[in-house]
Amino acid sequence: MHNAFEQFALLLLICALAGALFVRLRQPVLIAYIVVGIAVGPAGFGLVSAHDQVDLLAQVGVAVLLFAVGLKLDLHHIRHIGPVALATGLGQLAFTIVIGFALLLALGKGLMDAIYVAVALTFSSTIIIVKLLSDKRELDSLHGRIAVGFLIVQDLAVVVAMMAMSALRSGAGDASPAGVALSLAWRVAVAAAALAVLMRWVLPAVVAAMARSQELLLVFAVAWGVALAALGEWAGFSKEAGAFLAGFSLASTPYREAMNARLTGLRDFLLLFFFIDLGARLDFSTLGAELGTAAVLSLFVLIGNPLIVMGIMGVMGYRKRTGFLAGLTVAQISEFSIVFVAMGITLGHVGVPALGLTTLVGLVTITASTYMILYSQPLYERLAPWLGVFERRRPWRELAAEARDDDGRPPQAVVFGLGRYGSRLLRQLRDAGVHALGVDFDPEAVRELRAQGLPVEFGDGEDPQFLETLPLARSPWVITTLPQWESNRALLHALQSVHYRGRVAGAARDALHARLLAEAGVAPVLNPFDDAADHAARHLAQAIRQEETTS
Repeated sequence: MHNAFEQFALLLLICALAGALFVRLRQPVLIAYIVVGIAVGPAGFGLVSAHDQVDLLAQVGVAVLLFAVGLKLDLHHIRHIGPVALATGLGQLAFTIVIGFALLLALGKGLMDAIYVAVALTFSSTIIIVKLLSDKRELDSLHGRIAVGFLIVQDLAVVVAMMAMSALRSGAGDASPAGVALSLAWRVAVAAAALAVLMRWVLPAVVAAMARSQELLLVFAVAWGVALAALGEWAGFSKEAGAFLAGFSLASTPYREAMNARLTGLRDFLLLFFFIDLGARLDFSTLGAELGTAAVLSLFVLIGNPLIVMGIMGVMGYRKRTGFLAGLTVAQISEFSIVFVAMGITLGHVGVPALGLTTLVGLVTITASTYMILYSQPLYERLAPWLGVFERRRPWRELAAEARDDDGRPPQAVVFGLGRYGSRLLRQLRDAGVHALGVDFDPEAVRELRAQGLPVEFGDGEDPQFLETLPLARSPWVITTLPQWESNRALLHALQSVHYRGRVAGAARDALHARLLAEAGVAPVLNPFDDAADHAARHLAQAIRQEETTS
């Protein structure tokens, strides 16, 4: 095939079929995409020659991925990551880098290869882990929250590592450690000052204007991420660092969850091309010599990383089970690892064999750790007798965490739709002592209700990706005041897709709407007009009777 469009059509069809097979095998589809890249590339059947087009889409995919990571890191979240996430994240990073570097040198690797691959071994896949924990309904568990915390620490570390290695790019005037540190420091200072100005005075108004349209909000998010990625590369950082900072600059806005939910599908689609491009570029003439090294490093990641996490969490006062389940989430390397080493090739620091080695370790560890996480409970039951060394006699910090959870206030009800009726309902529930959370996709309504001190999230209730960001697992009630039946039907389908188990109440605008809600399992069904008329009639009847008795 010589036509690029025909090649893309064939590529997407092959990816869909391969992805379906890997999903059936309970494997991440990114492995399928790498395999497809190998099959259609020069090392395979050579079916695709549109490498420039695939590479461009791959670069946009990486930018969108790092933008989405930055979007999750609002300042409030960073301040409350907690000591365990920070200690575990930094401890695992230090352990893996030091031991991995020593292992690589012992296995005969050069200095720069050892540095890059050792750093690459430290990063776990936030995307894969969050997806697996979400599928198992464990994101809100203690080990799930801790895991997400130290995955955020790792995400921050990979950006710092990319910036540091970019400062060492070939041909730099001063490649000494002091020169690199000084160069990095002044560029970070300038970027931080510019970002602070944008975040304080420019971006809130711009994003609020864009949020008036769902489509425009998505277009702006992609445009901002790609633009800062290009600017970051021009300023001497990297596209990845620029894209991350673009996401971070919007993370404190009330629209971040909506942007993140809408970016998910686009991000996954574009990353498909990154992994295809990665597979197509693999040089199998260099992979054979790396099999032994890849096996050693894979065992190190699969066993060593979980052990260090369990050790740190045990010392900090967590039970062995919590440490084990959290530790399994670092038993693989991530797509960031491959991005990081690929950046090293672009900068002229390492060769293609380093990327092949990292990819082999990624394929092995992602495959193995997926099964480890999916079957974590049976695995724990088998290993529990030998894990006592990782638990204090009194796991005081976990006991304290449980007490905080018991005293915490998860929402008792989540109200979707904050028009005149919904906002009044939310306010009255709060006044009655019910811990209720509001959700609406109208930025003006969200801004106004937040100014009144009400807890409100901006987002689309019809989007399952957005619903996964809400604390629905601990909320026994969902109340919908959405005016159209079509919107309510989409919300109910989205709730079903995220496995919501609580009760759903709804407000109906007419008899047909009420009947459709009831048939869909919504109970009770409220009728604002009938209820208001009944209430008004009782009030007026009482006033009329009082008037008659006094006249």
